[in-house]
Amino acid sequence: MDRDRLRSAQAPLKERYRAEPDAALTPVHAAGVIAEPLTVDVETPAGVVRAALHPATGGDASAGACSGDLLLQALVACAGVTVSAVATSAGIDLGRVRIHAESTFDARGTLGVDRGVDVGIAPVTLVVEVAAELDDPTLARLAAATERYCVVAQSLRHPPVIELRRAHALAAAQAPTR
Repeated sequence: MDRDRLRSAQAPLKERYRAEPDAALTPVHAAGVIAEPLTVDVETPAGVVRAALHPATGGDASAGACSGDLLLQALVACAGVTVSAVATSAGIDLGRVRIHAESTFDARGTLGVDRGVDVGIAPVTLVVEVAAELDDPTLARLAAATERYCVVAQSLRHPPVIELRRAHALAAAQAPTR
């Protein structure tokens, strides 16, 4: 998609969202089921992805993807789409682009070996390498815009709310009332 087609596609959306802010509230979702002990089958438009414990926490690497890796993959996907949209909108050709994210986690926290160790991944480094010869100010503007508009990156700033409910309570809550 080129700059004009992108702007043409986004212009009526931006106009509508300015006039009707509630129309911009867009649901996103993910769902999965525990398939076997220690694995979850996560539904995606591309098919089911099986998540499993990381080998550092007693998992089997062949059983499924590590959720930490999946989190970084979501960040790479979002940042990639975002930098591409920002560059396209600005009329900048990035050439070939490679995106990678990396971090670490301390398995002692996840396994409860040391309560003083944080559970979760350490700060993430996300690198976007572009083949185009762009000057430093252009790279800095693209990086700032990507950080600002990447939904996954911004979402990582706020922890999720985790609720556990009895299945029958969910069924009763979803049942139609007469």
